[in-house]
Amino acid sequence: MRRYLVALITVVAAAPLAAQQPFMQGFTDAFTPAEFAARRTKVMEKIGDGIAVIQGSAEYPAYLAFRQNAQFFYLSGVEAPRAVLVIDGKRHTSTLILPATYRLANSEGPMLVAGDDARRITGIEQVQPKDSVIPLLTRLAAEGRQFYAPFRLESRNAGAKEQSSGFDRANATDPLDGRPSREKVLVDKLNSLSGKPTLDLDPILDGLRMIKSPAEIAVMREAARIAQMGIMEAMRSAHPGMYEYQIAAVADYEFRNANAQGPAYFALASTGTNAAWPHYHGTASKLGPNDMVLLDYAPDYKYYQSDVTREFPSNGKFTPRQREMYTIYLRLFQAVEQSMKTGVAPRDISKAAAEKMDTIMAHFTFTDPKIKDAAKRMVDSYRTPRGNSLGHMVGMETHDASLPYEVLLPGMVFTIEPAMTIPDERVYIRLESVFLVTEKGVENISSMAPVEPDAIEKLMKEIGIGKKR
Repeated sequence: MRRYLVALITVVAAAPLAAQQPFMQGFTDAFTPAEFAARRTKVMEKIGDGIAVIQGSAEYPAYLAFRQNAQFFYLSGVEAPRAVLVIDGKRHTSTLILPATYRLANSEGPMLVAGDDARRITGIEQVQPKDSVIPLLTRLAAEGRQFYAPFRLESRNAGAKEQSSGFDRANATDPLDGRPSREKVLVDKLNSLSGKPTLDLDPILDGLRMIKSPAEIAVMREAARIAQMGIMEAMRSAHPGMYEYQIAAVADYEFRNANAQGPAYFALASTGTNAAWPHYHGTASKLGPNDMVLLDYAPDYKYYQSDVTREFPSNGKFTPRQREMYTIYLRLFQAVEQSMKTGVAPRDISKAAAEKMDTIMAHFTFTDPKIKDAAKRMVDSYRTPRGNSLGHMVGMETHDASLPYEVLLPGMVFTIEPAMTIPDERVYIRLESVFLVTEKGVENISSMAPVEPDAIEKLMKEIGIGKKR
């Protein structure tokens, strides 16, 4: 009885606050206005007396929840459709352009529109209605100012820069399409107004996005936690006869239950030899009695994403051969993890990891020459690294925006995901974890989901939601 009384008191106490802060869509609760203002200030420092123009996404032509694109959200936190942000590097002010009304307000609830509320909520100095955007840009162009704008196709939902670029190229070369992107239309408009080429804003924003703020790191920790909750529940639920799509559905429940906006990318749930396709997402196969199951899946949480992979036996128990190949892979993976250091070049980390791997190989008991050969190939890939990277950056996109860099710097967040394969058997072993670079070292922020064989088997003895029916 006491807990119900406490709950009632809590509801009553919260009522005046709710009355003071009516429901309003259009601005994120992930960060404060000051966080976005600090980002805009960094852009002003980069563009000098130039003008940066960034347009927000249009609404979907469907009954789908609106999601803003990454570059616009990064600088504003505004989630209203068809917004525009103008950053004035000379005057050190920003102007938010919003529609004067929201046509779906009567059915979906109030949305941020041009007016004093938008100025107060977002902290952006000036807010103007959409019909003022061309006069504003015309006036700034008349001052001879240099325009900047994003050139790359917008990224939202489960977006990634390589997917956006590929889509844009496919449209441009399709003989029955050929349409320009919204980004190109904006750049052409700015070129026409100013009479000189607009410069690409993407490299500036990509460089800023590489180093996460403390507030961003907090959101990314939660995204990683949710990813692991989904994967761990899938492990508890897995059993022979289950379908790959059911494995994904279990993780989907955990994502949604934690208020994720959706998936960061399509579920890579693969059983047996399906895992040999690194981005397999057919999810139509049934788990066999002695399959290894790979699950690579993560949420899109408050515009930030994660990327975690775990591999486990379908029946909850490794066979001797599975344990041998998985264990040597894991020890080699851990050699990379243990070699990471702040301020060190990834290529040097790879070489240090290869030295540790040589020691591991010398002391590991192999019973199968195929497993030993597969492990040797994995070691060789680190002994002679092909580039200065350990994996890919993670942030607002799963394969996050980045620029070339020399050493690991505090605030970087990235994954490693080496694979060990036996091609003729279509055997594919891979883990993926998310790492945060700090002043003190490199931290695995996805260490909750088990990787040790005994810990995996222990977790899989628990009853998951997929086993309750």
